[in-house]
Amino acid sequence: MIALNAAEISKIVGGVLHGDASIIVSQPPVLDSRHATVGSLFLALKGSSNDGHDFAKQAIANGSVLVLSSLKVDAPCIVVADVREALGKLAHYVREHLPKLIVIGITGSQGKTTTKDLLSWVLNMRAETVWAEGSFNNELGVPLTLLRCTDSTRYCVLEMGARHKGDISLLCEIASPNIGVVLKVGSAHLGEFGSQEVIAQTKAELIDALPDSGTAILGLYDQFTPNMAKGRKIRTITFGENHDAEIRATDVDIREGRAHFDLVTPQGREAVGLRLVGTHQIPNALAAASVATALEIPIDVIAVGLSTAEVASKWRMELHELDGLLLINDTYNANPDSTSAALRTLALFAQERGGQSWAFLGKMHELGESSHQDHANLGTLAQSLGIDHLVAVGASEYGADITNQSSMHVHLCSDQDQAQEFVQHFQQGDVVLFKGSRAEKLEELAKSVEQLWNEKIGEEE
Repeated sequence: MIALNAAEISKIVGGVLHGDASIIVSQPPVLDSRHATVGSLFLALKGSSNDGHDFAKQAIANGSVLVLSSLKVDAPCIVVADVREALGKLAHYVREHLPKLIVIGITGSQGKTTTKDLLSWVLNMRAETVWAEGSFNNELGVPLTLLRCTDSTRYCVLEMGARHKGDISLLCEIASPNIGVVLKVGSAHLGEFGSQEVIAQTKAELIDALPDSGTAILGLYDQFTPNMAKGRKIRTITFGENHDAEIRATDVDIREGRAHFDLVTPQGREAVGLRLVGTHQIPNALAAASVATALEIPIDVIAVGLSTAEVASKWRMELHELDGLLLINDTYNANPDSTSAALRTLALFAQERGGQSWAFLGKMHELGESSHQDHANLGTLAQSLGIDHLVAVGASEYGADITNQSSMHVHLCSDQDQAQEFVQHFQQGDVVLFKGSRAEKLEELAKSVEQLWNEKIGEEE
């Protein structure tokens, strides 16, 4: 963060200062008083279980020098009507006072976080880069990420999520992106938006917000995204796996569940071997390569970056190699597209290893009226892929269209305790996938299954 005094911050956010106007804030804001650093700004936010105002004194004791709050506290503070809104104003001010900073916004129904991680890895090889931690992609996460930028930061990579139309426009007002990436319009949060057309309009807000000097990076994976820059006189780069794409992948080969391909750009062709699991990582890698190409990074550097990158965000196609068992933890979230990709990855690994495939699937949320059929379709897909066992955890809809003649065993479980009992049926060489929406917390099931398997192997030895 660029250094600002309390008087300056108060003016920027339109708040009332209680304390010394000369106090210097030199470090980014913190939400947790335990994470306060010397010179930081503490955000007193009210949550569902805690009120940040109650921890203001502790934050000051731990190093924060100023509190941004909606109530006067017993510490130097700036009182505003809405702390989140004030945070956005502060982030926008800092962004506008870093003229050399290039901001990249990434949105899409699937792959935002992985693309952000891949791109940040590549860019950070060239210059100082700040990127969002985890899925920090809302009106709180975006400004917090921006406020970590300093005069020496060259690139800032932001993930932009949305639950309602207008959400991305709001984030763009804060961030003023130079480059906008739209990966794909899918069915995630369909229950919130009502239709794919509205989802597309919401994702397009990122492209609409770009300046005339900006660059639109558009995936060729659906009917909506390729047309988002029409009518705009901005540079547009497309990516995909067909010959119409400016940045594309050819000669794709899958080895141990990981994609190897030739990256083709206007600069030429270079071999890429991803460390990330699943063929669905190819679009994410191509999107990252497209941004890097727009920033005139040489193709050989891009290829090396993509081939060495490891995703930092947890619970996304994490591989856990146990004694005789492979666990795939993809529990961060789920929608029809990402679950389909996870099932295909499971099938690939099981085929390579020769063991049985187990898919532990939790409920997918926010799908609206199509929810039942979306779940049923994935059950049918699992059957067509040759998955051996489908364990539906609190989501019997997965088995709705599976007949008794199916070779796939469908197990309907009411909760995680019941689901973990299937560990006793695992055999050496099996591959196990865990996938579900964030609210289902299937990472807890994955952890329990891993522990039970290790205990089982220990007893057998």
